[in-house]
Amino acid sequence: MNGREIRERLHSGKRVYGTMIVSESPKWPAALASVGLDFVFIDTEHIAQDRNKLSWMCQLYAALDLAPIVRIPAPDPYLAAMMRDLGAQGVIAPYVESVEQVQALVGAVKYRPLKGDRLYKRLRGEEPLEPELEHYLQERNDDGIVVVNIESQPAMAILDDIAAVEGVDALLIGPHDLSCNLGIPEQYFHEKFVAAVDKIITTARGHGIGAGIHLVYPGAFEQEVRWSKMAANLVIHGMDITAMRAGLRADFDALKDALEEVGEEEAMDAINI
Repeated sequence: MNGREIRERLHSGKRVYGTMIVSESPKWPAALASVGLDFVFIDTEHIAQDRNKLSWMCQLYAALDLAPIVRIPAPDPYLAAMMRDLGAQGVIAPYVESVEQVQALVGAVKYRPLKGDRLYKRLRGEEPLEPELEHYLQERNDDGIVVVNIESQPAMAILDDIAAVEGVDALLIGPHDLSCNLGIPEQYFHEKFVAAVDKIITTARGHGIGAGIHLVYPGAFEQEVRWSKMAANLVIHGMDITAMRAGLRADFDALKDALEEVGEEEAMDAINI
């Protein structure tokens, strides 16, 4: 899928599927193209990524119809615009806690290259743009996706206001940061955490935008299914490094169990023959 198709599905309530990508290997995109994903989630907040390599990753995934969505290190509109220039079709902004931050991000993703006073007056509804310019910007940024990370109590206090900002396409829950901000670090099955996630998903879908949560902790699968059935339609399942680790661990556990059945004495006898 491309960015426009992802955005349309998020607003319509239909699910889109993706995973977090850490590897920069050029073999990875082709391998993922046959998995059945709609997009890839590339993180630059917690993962060190070279800007040049990041651009290649975005361009290559986009060419394979896997929309590249990049999380920037901070809710900075200039970083968001930079990711779009690199080839990202969507931008995820972490730890957003104000409507002004959201508006600035929308401006960077969906109104580039317009900047400065004219842009902010348009975003605040104070001064419309010329019809020709408005049409040009919409056409130029048709594939742009804005996803806002909800990770704190201040963000939850203005959840309706954030979700109502024109141009926002989805709210994404950061479970680790949110649990810490709620005072219950990594207690993902605590009723306080579950209630917060329920509220974020319900609020987002009530405003006609997408909702999701990136679950990578042990035992999260049942929660992922529950919240997806509930209404979460931005499904980000796992990440490449954890999938590889889990697969290798399962293989080696099975291999060791099989080899231990032989026994050390039988193995030595086989060597001595």
